[in-house]
Amino acid sequence: MPASAPVPRPTPDEFPPFYAGYIDHVPDWADPILLMHEQLDALPILFGAVAPDKAGYRYAPGKWSVKEVVGHLCDTERVFSYRMMRIARGDETPLPGFDEKAYVPAGQFDARPLASLVAEWTAVRQASLALVHSMPAEAWERRGTANEKPITARALLYITPGHVEHHLEILRTRYGIGEKPA
Repeated sequence: MPASAPVPRPTPDEFPPFYAGYIDHVPDWADPILLMHEQLDALPILFGAVAPDKAGYRYAPGKWSVKEVVGHLCDTERVFSYRMMRIARGDETPLPGFDEKAYVPAGQFDARPLASLVAEWTAVRQASLALVHSMPAEAWERRGTANEKPITARALLYITPGHVEHHLEILRTRYGIGEKPA
């Protein structure tokens, strides 16, 4: 668990506008690292309750299955953590974008058991947390370029759990998974 002061929220000049929605999914009062720990505990429980016959469910034609959403969470967490590490270490090499619409089919996530995908996400999240806990305070303010846009390590810290929260909302509202009690 985080022992140091929470990392301050990024300002709008630290990330492309596209990511504002993910950052907004981290409440103003929340510590993003603590939220990452909470997600690490909550997601295996959430997906553990999904019946095997529902793991391939798509809420509309052409939309990702539940398994594909989890696979996408794995891929995206890896990309965000890699970007965070490179930028936090002061690497100014521009980092490429990635096409999640191409990654998901290539990952063949529907061929795997949901539990396998959740175990993979858990391992990836644990690695992300090891990285963020290793960061010196000054690293969060370092700036880099990803997908031809300027971004800070701090923004990537907030984007990472915010992206998960974004997909949890979609899973609740469109897939009926993890619905909050009335």
